[in-house]
Amino acid sequence: MALPTNGRVIIDTTVGEIDIELWSKETPKTCRNFLALAMEGYYDGVIFHRVVPGFLVQTGDKTGTGMGGESFYGEPFEDEIHPRLRFAHRGLVAMANNGRKNSNDSQFIITLDRADELHGKHTLFGRCIGDTLYNVMKMGELELDANERPVYPPKIKGIRIIDNPFPDIIPRITAAERRAQQRAREEALKEREEYEWRKNAKKRELDVKLLSFRVDEGDEEEAIAFKKKPIVRPDLIDQPVAPSVSGVLPDFVTQGSRTTSNNPEKKKDQEKSKGDVDQEKKSKQGRKEIDLSKIREAHAAEKANSTTARQTEISKMEAEIRKLTKRRDGVDDDSDDERKKKKPKTSYLEAELGKYASSRGIKKKGGKGKGRAKDESDVLNVLNAFRGKLQTALPAEPEDDSEAKIGDDGTESNSVKVEEAKETQPPPANFPVGEDPGIEIDDDRGFLGHSLHFPKDDGEESRKAERDYEVIDPRQRGARAKEEEKARKAKAKYRDGGRGSRGRGSSGGGYQR
Repeated sequence: MALPTNGRVIIDTTVGEIDIELWSKETPKTCRNFLALAMEGYYDGVIFHRVVPGFLVQTGDKTGTGMGGESFYGEPFEDEIHPRLRFAHRGLVAMANNGRKNSNDSQFIITLDRADELHGKHTLFGRCIGDTLYNVMKMGELELDANERPVYPPKIKGIRIIDNPFPDIIPRITAAERRAQQRAREEALKEREEYEWRKNAKKRELDVKLLSFRVDEGDEEEAIAFKKKPIVRPDLIDQPVAPSVSGVLPDFVTQGSRTTSNNPEKKKDQEKSKGDVDQEKKSKQGRKEIDLSKIREAHAAEKANSTTARQTEISKMEAEIRKLTKRRDGVDDDSDDERKKKKPKTSYLEAELGKYASSRGIKKKGGKGKGRAKDESDVLNVLNAFRGKLQTALPAEPEDDSEAKIGDDGTESNSVKVEEAKETQPPPANFPVGEDPGIEIDDDRGFLGHSLHFPKDDGEESRKAERDYEVIDPRQRGARAKEEEKARKAKAKYRDGGRGSRGRGSSGGGYQR
């Protein structure tokens, strides 16, 4: 089982992305060197200068020859060989060296197949994951020359750090500054080439002017002898213009005169061109310095923002820790605003009781609207009135049981009780004294004085239940079976005369005469 990784980068190449996970715990120095160089932009624009089909691909040399490279530490660093990291399959990332131990710099390799011969010689620090492995395998199929160098080598565009296990790395130079320096070098080289080309163009122009051809000189002389059209003085129409020099001059004379006449112009042109070039150089240098200063200011601002953000986060965490400690100690440190914001929490039971109270009318009086609860005194008056009716309706207990009338079913007759209730009930308060109250037709108050009486149980019902209903208990059935088995054995023993099978065998059987 492979060891867990800690760290991840994505290498963006011309053939696609390569996703790499790092073993930073097992090889900390190697991973720190790789991530620091990636942060500095060292690998940007570096080619894969060596491809061995079915074995490995190699890159990391800024010169592109395989003989260069530098480490983040300023010198080659030692190997980090781990016993559980082995070259068991393709897509493994390891450091390249010059054939000796402890000679690691910036070059690294990616395997295309199992490579047991590399174990113990090269530091294995990462692996390719996902479908990006096929981009590495695509490099193994490139067209090569005799020195294992691709005819059209792939190039690293840049490296993105997805998970950095070493946040304390401080790069010597940022990738943006390195790119700005590279652009400045390219522009300076381009300017130098343009200056050289201009200089050579001036020289070529001067060389062309210094050349003299006799045919051209004769043409010029003949042209001078021609008559010119009148411009201002018509009196010179018939008079031909005489040449300034008669005859053909030798070449060295004409060349000498031309060179002497052209020397001041040449000097002026050269001085002007030099001045222009110097001014352009100064302006471009100023622009470069401004760009570098802007980049550095932006980098410093980013660092300041990150530090302030960290400080704010740390202060928030400390405040939370203080709150938790105070709560644990039993100190309530909530501010007044927080206390105001906090609302008293009501339980579910209290909410349901409130609904019930609102529906039953238990709430306090004083509100408007229909359906309000009645006063408790009314309810108590009604209950007291009903209690008085019951007390007046209940008959007095008979002194002797024989005087009570019992019906056929063992209950006292309702008619007697109704009559007794009527007799004991006082007349109404508004009824005049001395008059017959009469009989109330709808009088259903007899139930108030009714009482139930049951005859005593003589045990007949319980005996009937035991006789009609049989209770079956499995334990009793098993005990009964055991008793039956014992009885059977005892009976068989009695039948044999108490001897058993052994007694018959020992006695020799039988019956004797």
